[in-house]
Amino acid sequence: MFKKYQHIERFGTTEVEGIETGTCYIFPKIDGTNGSVWFENNTVYAGSRNRVLTLENDNAGFFNYIINDKRIENYLKTNPTHRLFGEWLCPHSLKTYKPDSWRKFYIFDVAIGENDILQYLPFGLYQPLLEEFNLNYILPISIIQNGIYEQFINQLANNTFLIEDGKGTGEGIVIKNYDFKNKYGRTTWAKIITNEFKEKHIKEMGIAEIKGRQTIELGIVNKYVTESLIDKVFAKIKLETGWNSKQIPQLLNTVFYDLVKEESWNFIKENKMPIVDFKVLQRLTFQKIKEIAPQLF
Repeated sequence: MFKKYQHIERFGTTEVEGIETGTCYIFPKIDGTNGSVWFENNTVYAGSRNRVLTLENDNAGFFNYIINDKRIENYLKTNPTHRLFGEWLCPHSLKTYKPDSWRKFYIFDVAIGENDILQYLPFGLYQPLLEEFNLNYILPISIIQNGIYEQFINQLANNTFLIEDGKGTGEGIVIKNYDFKNKYGRTTWAKIITNEFKEKHIKEMGIAEIKGRQTIELGIVNKYVTESLIDKVFAKIKLETGWNSKQIPQLLNTVFYDLVKEESWNFIKENKMPIVDFKVLQRLTFQKIKEIAPQLF
């Protein structure tokens, strides 16, 4: 059954608010056409972004390529519940790719799932599976922990994946946080397109400032969001109302409330009147709670 690949949202929109909190894999975005491959009724199928492909409607040669690639067939026979998503690199807007890179399928996601719900496998899990069958895939440029916009912008210059030497950079980057679900409960990736950002952001925000800002919020959380604080809040909620998964938002927000109410003066003094991004502080607090007390989630 055909399953459409998710829309990748622009970084900074509400659909991906909070994706930067946690471990982010930064992938190069390549400029081809979207394709998918799956196994059904002992047959290899391929799709474009919106439809199932056939020899008569094969998406610029993609279907013909897939049905003749024994590596793909062998992979799907071994992993029949997997669905491969990737980019079929055929001439599009960007013409600076290496001559031998064209007309190949570069996998950027592996998913499993029934109905309309897809579960995306983390890169570290699917990479060795693809390697086993010598399949082409897109490697991450970097891995960033609790990043901010300027750090992601700096990665645009590092996207030289498949680009000819001296021909500039690729289309942009895709940011994936495999633990992230947006406020609507969906797994969603973010993107930054090279020609849409302003270079002045890089000139105005240096790496030292980025690290300094991020260290403040992270340092506060690491020092004050402790196991004892979480246990205290959990015990109070359990005593008052009993505990079930419906109390998770209450636990998260109460710990954050106690952090701000009880410790603000301390971390203000310790950091000599710092600029604190409280939205970042909240996200890091929630992440820390989940790290310390995973049994509650």
